[in-house]
Amino acid sequence: MKHIATLLFTFLVFGCANSISKETLDNLNGYWEIAEVEFSNGQRKTYTINPSVDYIELKEMKGFKKKMQPKFDGTYDTSNDAEHFILLEKEGVFLFSYKNDLSEWEEQIIALEENSFSIINEENITYTYKRYEPIKIE
Repeated sequence: MKHIATLLFTFLVFGCANSISKETLDNLNGYWEIAEVEFSNGQRKTYTINPSVDYIELKEMKGFKKKMQPKFDGTYDTSNDAEHFILLEKEGVFLFSYKNDLSEWEEQIIALEENSFSIINEENITYTYKRYEPIKIE
């Protein structure tokens, strides 16, 4: 019950503050790295270097997220594992909705720009992503 109340409060606070539209959802496509995590107790962890990045592909409100390991030659290592999702719109709020053989969960998009986005999950943990820029070694 506590999680539901927290999630509803978050929907109200962030849902009214941000203007995320279907037109801006295409910004989710591409490679992303976690910049910061804010835990439910208010503590924050900032990431300066990530050994893996998330690749998101979205088409017609359906897509997948996949972990990728960038290599110095500009290519990526990955597995065939991917988390498939659908994007739901509920009262102007957009949610990643995941379902697999083991569980179901949702993450609310609370901010979305061309080079950054943030989501909050059901445990009230906020993840802020920035667009991944490959390291260039010359």
